[in-house]
Amino acid sequence: MHLDHGSLPTDYRAYIGRKVSFIVLLTVLLACSLVAAVSLGAARIPLTAVASALLGLQTDGQLNAIVWQIRLPQALAACAAGAGLAVAGAVMQSILRNPLGSPFTLGISHAAAFGAALAVMLLGGGTMTSGSVGAVTVTDPLLTTGSAFCSSLLAAALIIAITRLRGTTPEIMVLSGVALGSLFTAGTMFLQFFADDVQLAAMVFWTFGDTARASWTELGFIFLVLILCCLYFLLNSWNYNGIDSGDETAKSLGVRVERLRMTGMLLASLLTAVIIAFLGIIGFVGLIIPHLVRRIIGADHRFLLPASIIAGALLLLISDTVARMILLPHVLPVSVLTSFLGAPAFFWLIILRSRR
Repeated sequence: MHLDHGSLPTDYRAYIGRKVSFIVLLTVLLACSLVAAVSLGAARIPLTAVASALLGLQTDGQLNAIVWQIRLPQALAACAAGAGLAVAGAVMQSILRNPLGSPFTLGISHAAAFGAALAVMLLGGGTMTSGSVGAVTVTDPLLTTGSAFCSSLLAAALIIAITRLRGTTPEIMVLSGVALGSLFTAGTMFLQFFADDVQLAAMVFWTFGDTARASWTELGFIFLVLILCCLYFLLNSWNYNGIDSGDETAKSLGVRVERLRMTGMLLASLLTAVIIAFLGIIGFVGLIIPHLVRRIIGADHRFLLPASIIAGALLLLISDTVARMILLPHVLPVSVLTSFLGAPAFFWLIILRSRR
């Protein structure tokens, strides 16, 4: 890029403008989708009533309760989970320099499932009772999610320990994640083999990612971790651009590659672990969203990361709303829908890459 009498060239301003316009468009769509998601459900609420309730102008107590206690926390949980998983996937794909890099590739979700199964089987966190509408409820969700959280962090710590011993190369990180995923999957299957019917049902129920589990307290914790991690990722967007050019090039530009790769891996794993621990396993968002955004606006992380954050939130919010509506009065866990959508989308991406 050459400066034209101290000002940016017209072509470069247009180049930046297109990317910023895309991010602004996603933001507007996300805001509209959030209001629509609160409005839609088993009981339809007019958009004007939703706006009044959100602004504190609504006097109907039942309507306020539906908006503030049920639908808004679920919608915000979908936004936070989608944003977190998408940005974690984008960062992992960059630091690993591998398009298959994602929280699931590195075994974080498998570790969380094992932790939940361990709590259900050995710590009594999975005794289930029938609810008023026939649903099942894990009687001690705090114990179950806490165990899943600790297990996820253990997986991240093991990957970091292995890479410290053998070097922070992308190949070692990916292979370590694959090995840990297989190990935790085997552990979960071992526990399920000895579980009784109730324990087995509790384990399977927890593994379904469901945004309806999040309360305001859990949402606050998820958003706190999400904001702190996103700030770090966005502040290092130029460094991720440097890594995309190769480790040696990045080092010549002054990027501390190993420290950046290690810290990014730790924070992306932490963010994923928090989301999975509170909401369950939600697949494909961290893998698909960065690829889709990269195809639209390119690989410049100054724009890829914020666009991935908003696109991830938008995709999971729409998916969660559709999952709530598609089988009324039954509510389908959002993870089922994302898996159905994610698998063909991933095949499509593979076919497109093979044609290059």
